[in-house]
Amino acid sequence: MSFLSETLTRVKPSPTIAVSTLAAELKAAGKDVIGLGAGEPDFNTPDNICQAAKAAIDAGKTKYTAPDGIPELKQAICDKFLRDNGLSYTPKQVSVGTGGKQILYNALMATLNPGDEVVIPAPYWVSYPDMVLLAGGEPVVAEASADNAYKLTADQLEAAITPKTKWFIFNSPSNPTGAGYTHDELKALTDVLMRHPHVWIMSDDMYEHLVYDDFKFVTPAEVEPALYDRTLTCNGVSKAYAMTGWRIGYAAGPEALIGAMRKIQSQSTSNPCSVSQWASVEALNGPQDYLAENNAVFKRRRDLVVDMLNAAEGITCPTPEGAFYVYPSISGCMGKTTPAGKKIETDEDFATALLEEKGVAVVFGGAFGLSPNFRVSYATSDENLVKACTRIQEFCASLS
Repeated sequence: MSFLSETLTRVKPSPTIAVSTLAAELKAAGKDVIGLGAGEPDFNTPDNICQAAKAAIDAGKTKYTAPDGIPELKQAICDKFLRDNGLSYTPKQVSVGTGGKQILYNALMATLNPGDEVVIPAPYWVSYPDMVLLAGGEPVVAEASADNAYKLTADQLEAAITPKTKWFIFNSPSNPTGAGYTHDELKALTDVLMRHPHVWIMSDDMYEHLVYDDFKFVTPAEVEPALYDRTLTCNGVSKAYAMTGWRIGYAAGPEALIGAMRKIQSQSTSNPCSVSQWASVEALNGPQDYLAENNAVFKRRRDLVVDMLNAAEGITCPTPEGAFYVYPSISGCMGKTTPAGKKIETDEDFATALLEEKGVAVVFGGAFGLSPNFRVSYATSDENLVKACTRIQEFCASLS
């Protein structure tokens, strides 16, 4: 009899963390490796946010807080939702967790029973299916095609919903594709959800502020107010405010659901870091001008990477609307052989050979539920991106 739980056999470690860890280990061993795996801005946390954290420490705000967030942060979150999304919430409808991941996990743990289904569009963030499995549910993957810019259609969503469906997880702009849904595209999905009142919506809006060109972000409860009472709108400070290590995520939704999530959190981690909470108050309430400045840098990097990858033999790379990822197809590389004699039969083979032979770390598409592709995070310097994309071009050209 195994000492470990059967639940653990249902899940696998995060492939994105595995790639970043392997790249770091190879670098530490003296290898010339460029890591494009981490979904983490390379900017420092803005100074006003850091100063707020220091002030909190100096003021002794280092004790336990309420399990799911201080009143000041909950109010700042309410103000943010009203200001940015036109959504009105009270602090009782808000939950603050240790990163966006805990918010999603708490909601699934608080609501899923064995046999409950959760519809997840693919390509998906690697953690969605495994969190569903850990919570005892069944992930139902609905594949979005490259022909539709990796966005799920209304017909595909309709086909995936069954009487057992409890949640639909929605992520725009998307990790891993960067695809963003327009108002009309999202309205087509919310129209489907209006016909299925037993399905709840978990909207992961973590990349809300990372959008480019003329794209305008919208969230489901904003597009269809009638879904307000069965939508959990999730967000966090990690990506837009360059606060990945501060570990603050948050969500707003119906009071009964928020209360259930609070119960889970009170018996697991209890409160998020008190100092990080005070820093997040400043992030949400303070100046927002650097968001546009950072986005200009990300847009330049996006355009650089898309151009260079589309110049690589066998690669097709669409231009995404947001986030800091691209998700190129490598169908033109399948079946070929590397100079080291390795056959490229899967996108994992491609990513492994690219790392071993060219020192570029990317995440293979199979980890995100749609192949043959790989994900590039362009949240690194222009210099690194040019070097990495040049190596990818050389690698593709060397395949025979």
